[in-house]
Parts: sequence; C-alpha cells; structure tokens
Amino acid sequence: MGKVSMKGVCDMHVHTNPDLRLRAYDDFELADAAVRVGAKAIVIKSHLGFTVNRAYLTNQYVKRMYGENTGFTMYGGVVMNKVVGGINPEAVEKGLKLGAKEIWLPTQSAKRHLERMGQDPANGIELVRDGKVVPELLDVFKLIKDYDVVLGTAHVSPEEAFVVVEAARDAGVKKIVITHPEWWVVDMSFEDQIRLVKDYDVILERCYAQNMGGGKYKSNLQENLEIIKAVGYEHVMVDTDGGQTENPHWELALEEYMQYLVDHGIPEEQVYHMTRTIPYRLLGIE
Repeated sequence: MGKVSMKGVCDMHVHTNPDLRLRAYDDFELADAAVRVGAKAIVIKSHLGFTVNRAYLTNQYVKRMYGENTGFTMYGGVVMNKVVGGINPEAVEKGLKLGAKEIWLPTQSAKRHLERMGQDPANGIELVRDGKVVPELLDVFKLIKDYDVVLGTAHVSPEEAFVVVEAARDAGVKKIVITHPEWWVVDMSFEDQIRLVKDYDVILERCYAQNMGGGKYKSNLQENLEIIKAVGYEHVMVDTDGGQTENPHWELALEEYMQYLVDHGIPEEQVYHMTRTIPYRLLGIE
C-alpha cells in the first residue's frame, strides 16, 4: 500500500514536558513536529491537572515561529486528579472557561489505578457510591454538557465506566471517550467495549502502545485492528497516548499506527475518519 498522509491529523492524547516524568518533547517541540507534518490539532494531557494554559502559550509560540496560517492548534484539558481537588466542579469550570476541550476522570488518583499499581484503592477518588455517581460528578457533567466538550473515562475500572457513562448520558453529555480501554490497568474486555459502543454510542480511544511497567511497552496495533473490525471504524479514535522516551517520537508513532492499519486492510478513508473526522467533531472544529 502507499504511504499514509499525516496532513490534517488530530491526536487527542499526548503527554509532554514539563512533567514529573521526562517526556520526549516539550509543548513547543511537539508543536514543531505537528507543524512539520501538517497536523490539524493535538490535545496535550497531564496527570498534574491543567494543560489549557500551556496550550494557549504553545499557540502563541506557533504564531510567532510559523505565522498565522499553519492550520495547527494545540488544545488542553483538565484531569480530575487529587492535584486539582479530585471531582472539583470549580476547577473544571475554570478549565472550560480557559478553553479546555476534554475533561478526564481521575488517572493516577483513580481507585483502579492505585489497585493495579499495588497501592491501597481506598486512597483513590470515589466516583460511584451505592451504585450511583457521586453528586459532584453530576455538577461536572452539567458543565461538560453546557460547554459541549468531551468526557474521557481515564483510568477508571470497567465497572465504574458503565455507571459513569450511563449517568453522563442521562445528564445530556454528548461526547464520551473511553480512554485506552486496552491498557492493562483499565483492562476492559472486548465484550465490555462492544457493549459500551452498542448501548451508549461512545468512542473507543485506542492508543499506539501500553506501558507494561519497568520502562517496557507493548504494541497495541494488532488488537486495535481487531476492535476496529469488531465495533466498526465509526466508533474508534486513533490516538497515540504518546510522549514517552521509550517509544518513537509522536509523529513517527502516529504514522506507524496509521500505516499498520492501511497495510492490514483498513481503507484509507476509514483511517481518515478515525484520525480526522471523529476528533474534529469532538473538538468542534471544521
């Protein structure tokens, strides 16, 4: 097959410096790479809470370095970890007013994350109580609905995900992304992923590789191919979760991922849908 084009791609999950863990690129270096390959948009994510302020500064940098007509925009979001007070509607609202495009449930503060990392899940953030989402999460859902942005499920368990997604849908949240359900920490079965798509019309975010611990990463590409065929390309978003020093640089990882799909029988127009059409809709861009 021919070489895939990166023109216009969008990745809604990339990690950059500054961070507590060394990343391959800082915000500006990632923007340089994005402009170089003709990308349309990237959403930068941090377990430390806010990235919207960093996205703003990066866009100013891009204008100064490359002019007004690159066609590229960096976006940020809010991760509801303990560092921002957990399920904190005020932090979410401030992030949204600054332009946040995705609000993630807890990552490293999630009960599931702590449990899988051999720590006490009781120290994690409570999302579900007596079979229902905690009241402050309903306030967050209202904000997400009003601003028409994305709810990302982050590092929650499959059991929590079903409760949260149903409550979010009931609250009028239109854009829901199941964050890297393939990662062993989340560990969502194919059956659960298929059921979430069927029952709640969510988007599955399937990422390039997963952290297995100890600096080792496992490619997700073959399994990603299988889930695309199982649920349909209309429900899968191709993201990298990139930025690790152990993996290829962001643009190389995304190109490899797209090329793998095309080389294994996914039509280019379907790859276009998963790397442009879906994220454009989620971000509210043309």
